[in-house]
Amino acid sequence: MVSNVRTPLITMEDVDGVLLRVAHWPVEGQGAGRPLVFFNGIGANLELASGLGDMFPDREILTLDVPGVGGSPVTQWPYRHWMLARWIRKLVDRYGIDEMDVMGVSWGGALAQQFAFQYRSRVKRLILCATTAGVTMIPGRPASLSKMVDTRRYSDPEFMRENFAKLYGDAADGAAGGHIDSLMPPDPKGYLYQMLAFAGWSSLPFIRFLRMPALVIMGDADTIVPLANGHILNFALPDARLEVIEGGGHLFLVTRADETAAIIQGFLDEGKAVLSDAA
Repeated sequence: MVSNVRTPLITMEDVDGVLLRVAHWPVEGQGAGRPLVFFNGIGANLELASGLGDMFPDREILTLDVPGVGGSPVTQWPYRHWMLARWIRKLVDRYGIDEMDVMGVSWGGALAQQFAFQYRSRVKRLILCATTAGVTMIPGRPASLSKMVDTRRYSDPEFMRENFAKLYGDAADGAAGGHIDSLMPPDPKGYLYQMLAFAGWSSLPFIRFLRMPALVIMGDADTIVPLANGHILNFALPDARLEVIEGGGHLFLVTRADETAAIIQGFLDEGKAVLSDAA
């Protein structure tokens, strides 16, 4: 996602002694939608989400580099999803965000589910893209998963261009090129901590408590998180719908940005209609 118009304010925030690099898109005027908090995929720096401001121009948006990724220093010790969710809750408090919609992609989809569980009275809508219910997931293709653990996909642009289709199931077109150019190599220990946070984690013990409306979006050509995982989420979540991007790979949010944004915007606009009716 590459932004041409709306750019965020990027700051470093200290939350309980943990430094987090944060991107914030403020919004002004009447009729703005509910703030959107976004969680990115494993090893993904916030520049890769730079197009969010243009995709959702009427919303305040907040995202961050998790520890050890992008400009956020790695923590001294490993962390769990519930710990990161608590830090982020304190972060959104700092920005004066009370109620919010939450969106997560891939690894960030797991964090989005954890955050929505811990603070479910404040999360009004949940959007899960190319993600899974945790370690109980249906695994992707071995050829793609083997590339996932190769950190050259962050540090070597040519490696990424050569392996983009095999890794993600998406064509390495213009949108993918912009994504590759925005990559920042994560700290190796920070990347390891992200994988450890996911190890043993599953949303299935608590997923039935996520009663807010949920949108699950999957690509049917995703070689990392196969479509079957979306069906599991759609079945397990009490109020969910599943949208499938035909021919979409793992990074359909980048390679099929307009199509995906339209689906998400329609889902979020339903929430605005409910607020208007209540008013």
